[in-house]
Amino acid sequence: MKIYNFSAGPAMLPEDVIKKAAAEMINWNGSGMSVMEMSHRGKEFMSIAAKAEQDLREIMNIPDNYKVLFLQGGASSQFAMVPMNLLMGKKTADYINTGAWSKKAIAEAKRYCDVNLVATSEADKFSSVPPVSEWKLNPEAAYLHYTPNETIGGVEFNAIPDAGNVPLVADMSSTILSRPIDVTKFGVIYAGAQKNIGPAGLTIVIVREDLMGTELDGTPTMYSYETMAKADSMYNTPPTYSWYIAGLVFQWIKERGGLKAMGEINKRKSDKLYAAIDNSSFYASPVSVENRSWMNVPFTLANPDLDPKFLEEAKNKGLVTLKGHRSVGGMRASIYNAMPEEGVDALIAFMAEFEKNNS
Repeated sequence: MKIYNFSAGPAMLPEDVIKKAAAEMINWNGSGMSVMEMSHRGKEFMSIAAKAEQDLREIMNIPDNYKVLFLQGGASSQFAMVPMNLLMGKKTADYINTGAWSKKAIAEAKRYCDVNLVATSEADKFSSVPPVSEWKLNPEAAYLHYTPNETIGGVEFNAIPDAGNVPLVADMSSTILSRPIDVTKFGVIYAGAQKNIGPAGLTIVIVREDLMGTELDGTPTMYSYETMAKADSMYNTPPTYSWYIAGLVFQWIKERGGLKAMGEINKRKSDKLYAAIDNSSFYASPVSVENRSWMNVPFTLANPDLDPKFLEEAKNKGLVTLKGHRSVGGMRASIYNAMPEEGVDALIAFMAEFEKNNS
């Protein structure tokens, strides 16, 4: 039975990537070593690292005045690294609050600066993005931080915010590589790998060069963007195997037409799943239509008492990890790049069957 893993992260990887990694597990490229055994400063791994960065720059069209860092600590470490590196003598930073991950970023930033809450959708239980007309931006802020897609609540911005002359910072953990973006609109983009990039343990940071080198006094060496950039992300031993798998994923994306092709497929997958939800009185989406995520699709059943039965029968059909986050409830289907369209089709077919048998 084919298993389709709808986990929000760590998430499924492309089957072709898994097979290639398996074939190279014991002996990478005739080296006689597994990538897990290689020195991060040896010529073998250095070639892997360089190719991964080159491919990521190509598929995202990253300009030369941006550094690409392959770091540890997860996106959660960036909640501290961003203010440490970007305050640049200023006392205030702007944050938009659209869900659980925004709230965590805000709480961490308050340890280093005053946070100007530009807007929040907490009053509507984070089911939408606050209208731009309600935003209260501070033109003197060090930067504007937002979370383009809230993995837990399934709320997504439908446009890149206009930050004016203030650097824009984005936690793209669950949207990076899902479609084309204009990197030049951002000062910093960061993303945990375990959704659309590769295994847990790696964090990608894309940072504009002029934003480096003025970190707060007392910033740990490992938390300095400039230090890590000068060391090519190898100030210490990096997460080598996660970096290697990420490189295989970048190659996989290139082979399938790049981010334009990824975006077309992802839009089609999410549209058909939301259509199945909307065309039924048995299922419902808790997110406003204009802010529905392409990547994380939460939905509820009309009778929540049926939730355990839905999850058990879905599992028996090979549709796993559909339980919604404990703070939201219901179901959540995460349909990142690696989720094939037939996986979404299988979920939709099961949903129709379950509705017919339980209405």
